[in-house]
Amino acid sequence: MKKKLYLIILATAMLFIWHPSKVAAQGSGIYGSGLKLNLDSTGSRYIRFIIWNQFWTRHIDNNPNTIVNGESVADSWDIGLRRSRMLAYAQISPRFLLMFHVGINNQTFVNGGAAGSNGDALGGYGAGKKPGLFVHDAWTEYAIVQKKLHIGTGLHYWNGISRMSSASTLNFLTVDAPIFNWPLIELSDQFARQFGIYAKGELGKFNYQVALNKPFSAPNPISILNGSNAASAPAGLDVARDAANNSWASSGYFTWQFLDKESTFLPFKVGTYVGTKKVFNIGAGYHIHPNATASTTARDVNGAATAVQRNNMNLFGIDLFLDHPFGGDKNMAITAYSVLYNYDFGSNYIRNVGIMNIASSGGNAQPIIGTGTIFYTQAGFLLPKNTLGKVGRLQPFVAYTYKDFEALQESSSQFDIGANLHLEGHHSKVTLQYSQRPVYGADGRLNPDKKSAGEFIVQTMLYF
Repeated sequence: MKKKLYLIILATAMLFIWHPSKVAAQGSGIYGSGLKLNLDSTGSRYIRFIIWNQFWTRHIDNNPNTIVNGESVADSWDIGLRRSRMLAYAQISPRFLLMFHVGINNQTFVNGGAAGSNGDALGGYGAGKKPGLFVHDAWTEYAIVQKKLHIGTGLHYWNGISRMSSASTLNFLTVDAPIFNWPLIELSDQFARQFGIYAKGELGKFNYQVALNKPFSAPNPISILNGSNAASAPAGLDVARDAANNSWASSGYFTWQFLDKESTFLPFKVGTYVGTKKVFNIGAGYHIHPNATASTTARDVNGAATAVQRNNMNLFGIDLFLDHPFGGDKNMAITAYSVLYNYDFGSNYIRNVGIMNIASSGGNAQPIIGTGTIFYTQAGFLLPKNTLGKVGRLQPFVAYTYKDFEALQESSSQFDIGANLHLEGHHSKVTLQYSQRPVYGADGRLNPDKKSAGEFIVQTMLYF
């Protein structure tokens, strides 16, 4: 039965995409400069708009003891809205830039609905309905020295740590980011953004971006350490938890570009150029937040935390990115990216995350962020032009992740495999991906009965 359903999804996806198109990779021959409103005759003063939707159709092999809609289910099928957003930026003059970015994320048939939802699936504000539109980015920027030094303030995305910590969501190589590239996601940040002051610029082949941020607040450490253990560490471990503090955080990311120069106009880093650019970069970055987490140092006779210690958050990354076309008129290309993260949030810090998880327990959640080491690598190959005739460009890819967290007794390895069908570069594409993930038991070891589980995703995406 499952094989038949997989075939139905594949056939449906091909029906969606089977039409002639002229592909121009990262950009598009019919897209031009996009939705752009010039404010003067030279085009140096303008407003540009970008709008996009990403829909996911999925089959999830659920973790043990998964509950969806009040029922125990071994596997799930669903369709949901991963992202729907609009971005606008205005180059008011060569010296001044204004950015504004709003949207929604992760709406499914059971969650992602408006704040204050009554949970009635048939009501006007039932579970999953009418998600709240919110601001992703809002900043202003001033060019002190053109290209060399720009200063900005606001709710921004000029993140530290790694290239993927400022990844664009419009041009991933795989179906999505691995999430641990945003280690603060929806805790001390607002969907990978924080309020702060940043500086960025280019000095020859060297690029830099640094920021001083005021992270969003967390609960009082005593109350959160005595609350439910959202960190999901193995039983018996005292774990570091995010906690309220008044300290600022600093971050930075630095790149050396050996080949073509990438644009640093906006922070959004490209995942794959689809044969249109020759890039080889090395980078390194950090995020440091003093007193960001707390750990229990004393308990009363009932086991409740009575004293805590503060822990500094020290997060570091180093990475390599290659995007290289070859083959002449065949316009083939290879894309490769590798990153090594060393994360320290405090003793035994661990966090489970499931992207668009439709389950109230279990589902596709896995230990994804924590104190320890993560290695991630991905590679894609753009097949020769005309491999699919006029349909589009096909780009198979693979990814591998190794995670070794202090709070868990065993490390894990996992993989993703899939392909992009670029109809108009990234502007119109369909992505098919299978993702494998580890399944852990309460003792911090891989579940002996089910050490891994999988998820099949078909993404349809359009932006202009």
